[in-house]
Amino acid sequence: MLENQRKTTRFNEEQRFRLLIDAVVDYAIYMTDPSGIITSWNSGARRLKGYEESEILGQHFSRFYTEQDRAAGLPQQALDTAVREGRFEGEGWRVRKDGTRFMAHVVIDAIRSDTGTLLGFAKITRDITDATQAKLALEQAREALFQSQKLQAIGQLTGGIAHDFNNLLTVILGNLEIVRKRLPADPKLAQLLDNATQGAQRGVYLTQRMLAFARRQKLAAESVELSRLVQGISGLLQSSMGPSIDIQAHFTEPLSPVLADVNQLELAILNLATNARDAMPQGGRIEIAARERQGDELGPDASMLPGRYVCLSITDEGEGMDEATLASAVDPFFTTKGVGKGTGLGLSMVHGLAEQLGGRLVLKSRKGVGTRAELWLPVAMSSTPGKVPSAQATAPSVNELLVLVVDDDSLVLTSTRLLLEDLGHRVLCASSGVQALETYEHNPGIDMVITDMAMPQMDGAHLAKLLRDRQPSLPIVLATGYAERLEGFATQLPRLTKPFKQIDLVQIIGQTMK
Repeated sequence: MLENQRKTTRFNEEQRFRLLIDAVVDYAIYMTDPSGIITSWNSGARRLKGYEESEILGQHFSRFYTEQDRAAGLPQQALDTAVREGRFEGEGWRVRKDGTRFMAHVVIDAIRSDTGTLLGFAKITRDITDATQAKLALEQAREALFQSQKLQAIGQLTGGIAHDFNNLLTVILGNLEIVRKRLPADPKLAQLLDNATQGAQRGVYLTQRMLAFARRQKLAAESVELSRLVQGISGLLQSSMGPSIDIQAHFTEPLSPVLADVNQLELAILNLATNARDAMPQGGRIEIAARERQGDELGPDASMLPGRYVCLSITDEGEGMDEATLASAVDPFFTTKGVGKGTGLGLSMVHGLAEQLGGRLVLKSRKGVGTRAELWLPVAMSSTPGKVPSAQATAPSVNELLVLVVDDDSLVLTSTRLLLEDLGHRVLCASSGVQALETYEHNPGIDMVITDMAMPQMDGAHLAKLLRDRQPSLPIVLATGYAERLEGFATQLPRLTKPFKQIDLVQIIGQTMK
């Protein structure tokens, strides 16, 4: 009788345990024999995997794995680990009865008898798809933030370097002009000066690209018809690409004008086409196309303002880029070309231009397939293409002036003074805003002020405000190496872009004093 009571008690305990296991609906809990054949099935397993108990008992548990994992032998490896170490734990994709996939966290415990004989396995599976996707989204957000901070830091560094280079180039170009005027007419000396000037001019182009990446170049934004612009430079593109490259332009639908700087946009297209050509050393086809899109099509991570854009795409059939190369493609000075064959600033310049115009550069590439560069540009508010008045307009002649020049760089200060004196003007110099105010107070006959924008303690905009408080009609010019964000009346002041030449001084003085 006692034995029967023990059996009854054991049966009741087993029954309660089964009921407990079956009541768990958030976990798939089931048993298998030593070979992996399923011998029990709870309600959580039915809910999670979609199989009824009658459908799955007697089947091998590997049917829940993906085809690729089965081919790789992962189900048996999991059982072997559980036998060897007592437990297997891992994550991976699993397949439901209806064919849908979910990310699973899996635990397999080896079940042994008192004598150590393997009786089978207890398997617990949990659906962690939502948690995995949330973790992935968080990682992507962190990576996007890191990339943004990295580009911002590089942009600040690049802008600072370009600013210093512009000061140096201002000095070099200015002094070369003075030397050219003072030296006797000698063809050999003239050739040396020409070479030096061309070298300095290359430095100007380099700083322009650096400032474009840093989004600090001065843009003359206007309404531009892309199809007309591409058609206008098609001859230059084809001659630049060479005979082995076939350029095909497709503009099948009418396009709204975009807001862009014509010269910078032409340079951007040339840069993208050049990259496409270099990716096809044996020749190939470059396709240029455009169509109107909505900014939200790029998704929330693109940080695009709502509205209409024109997406200009340049597609090649070249070598393509792997993920690592694609991730670094717009970084300044990053290049896959050989030494002396590229500055690594082409794509960074296009990226900076697009960002400064309120658009975006999107690169899509697959190794061995090709690359598609998309330049997203905002549609112009006005549909009528216009032209910004040219800064190269002929300036009227100006009589002798007393000019106050302010710059914290002594070399730039001296060079600017020499250029102005060579034009017949009298010049007073100040190396800071405070010194400039003192000089102004002691020289009431000053006709004009040319001040550097980026100076310590008191920048050019602050100095200009204080001078205008003293004399509201005083002509003031801001000299700058990049496009700072100005506020108030300083936004209306004429700007002299560094590096400048003597003709630039003639023009800005003529425009300011008229």
